Amino acid sequence: MTRRMPKKLYEQELSILQARLVDMQAWVQATGARVVVIFEGRDAAGKGSTIKRVSEYLNPRVTKIVALPMPTERQRTEWYFQRYVPHLPAAGEIVLMDRSWYNRAGVEWVMGYCTPAEYQRFLRQVPIFERLLVEDGILLLKYWFSISDAEQEARFRSRAADPMRRWKLSPNDVSSITKWEDYSRAKDTMFTQTNIPEAPWFEVDNEDKRRGRINMIHHLLSRVPYETLPYQEIDIPPRPASGGYERLPRDPATLVPDHAADLGHHDPA
Repeated sequence: MTRRMPKKLYEQELSILQARLVDMQAWVQATGARVVVIFEGRDAAGKGSTIKRVSEYLNPRVTKIVALPMPTERQRTEWYFQRYVPHLPAAGEIVLMDRSWYNRAGVEWVMGYCTPAEYQRFLRQVPIFERLLVEDGILLLKYWFSISDAEQEARFRSRAADPMRRWKLSPNDVSSITKWEDYSRAKDTMFTQTNIPEAPWFEVDNEDKRRGRINMIHHLLSRVPYETLPYQEIDIPPRPASGGYERLPRDPATLVPDHAADLGHHDPA
């Protein structure tokens, strides 16, 4: 059983790593690097919460999260990789993919959403596609988040009981319990066929989310050859003297009510 990382230690290390992520982002911008990070894994494996910690202090204009919905009818007739290509980074950008083209090797195959021919074609094409990306200069990192069957079920039950997180559950998610071995076989085949030297898979033990996040972010930073660039000081100018302009009085009809003030009557602390 994975020992749970102490909260205080986790928060201290996460703060350090997130500061380094800001440095990495600055290097990506300055050098025009292009970075794609793929987050894959079991349902409820903690991909989304890890992406949240990675992107928390990053500039959303530079570091973009891509989580594509189900394909449209038109997209179903396109070359499979076609709808992912527009989301690839330009110079100075980072893309975090909350699931990716590997949907075809996982949920689409296990749930019968693609044909055997489409599945086999994907396994043949994806190494070629990824080699083209890397050859063109994109730094491609692929992470698989692993959890046990017992931990997955516990997280599903926790979500089902939490009105703030019920939206995370879908029929496909729940079916992954009954299709655990099918998903295991699909993952093993995917790794065998797509673990190429140019873009290898890295597996994250995410039984303990705190430990998994720390390990994943630390590894990501070790794989991007960034340098900490000198910080450019920005001078804040003094505010000029008033030129005599007087602001119009606030219109009570457009002012948002002070709901926060009412809270103080109920909780003196």
